[in-house]
Amino acid sequence: MQTPIRGLRSFCFAARTLSFKKAANLLYLTPSAVSHQIKQLEEQLGIELFERQTRSINLTAAGKNFYDSVSPLIKALEKTITEFSQLQENVTISITLPEFFASELLMPKLSEWTTEHPKTNLQLNTMKTRKESAINSDLSIVLSSSKLIEGVVHELFSLQYSPACNKENWQQWHNKPLEALQQVPLILHKARPWAWHQWAEHAGLDDFSPKQIIQIDSMFGVARAAQQGMGIALIPLPISQTWFDEGWLFNFTEEPLVTKDKYYLVQHEPSETNASLELFIKWLLDTFKHLK
Repeated sequence: MQTPIRGLRSFCFAARTLSFKKAANLLYLTPSAVSHQIKQLEEQLGIELFERQTRSINLTAAGKNFYDSVSPLIKALEKTITEFSQLQENVTISITLPEFFASELLMPKLSEWTTEHPKTNLQLNTMKTRKESAINSDLSIVLSSSKLIEGVVHELFSLQYSPACNKENWQQWHNKPLEALQQVPLILHKARPWAWHQWAEHAGLDDFSPKQIIQIDSMFGVARAAQQGMGIALIPLPISQTWFDEGWLFNFTEEPLVTKDKYYLVQHEPSETNASLELFIKWLLDTFKHLK
């Protein structure tokens, strides 16, 4: 038998995704290269592995049986190669995440991981907005109001938004909150431009007409503006709890805005062959499980 390993891997990826194009993206090949490798495999086996249609492919009965037999062998081989290569060199894990999550939650804890895993390199890519791409990262931490459907998705925790300000503003206005909402600038993240109006509706305020609303494109900027006395901000919890624990911010009211926003950990590739990635995922889930 002279069946090349790359042909078997291309077949397994195509069988899993039912798409030559998706398999090619995962393997960093062209769709035509994947198709050619699978065609060679079919010719060698003397069977058709896929039913090819104009815009889709499906496994034949023989293709499904072949995948069920070959896939565990390919995964075991990849795992063995990865484990032996990891003995010789450091492994790199890349993760894309919001900059506020990185600064407030991940960075204070990350030394625990790096100390225990000195041969695992980490590449952290931070982003300001949800629209920025996480392509080519092993993992992403994503803020979303709906369950994600791509990749392997782990729910981390939910968010609620609490009106908060610095000590001086709290001392001046906490006994007359309704008046403050009409006189003090209200700060929010530009991704949620109607958040203050949603909060007012949730709090049962019928006549809500703020004097001034300030939108900032960074959650760190929102928190810092409130800390500096610019106004009252909607601050996400529990991610910002340190700001309250340290006395940098004070809860202005006991009426948080409850939303469907949640943080998710997204695994873009199957990690059966990457022991370090599996360990890092488990560490992340264990580290933040108390916030659920």
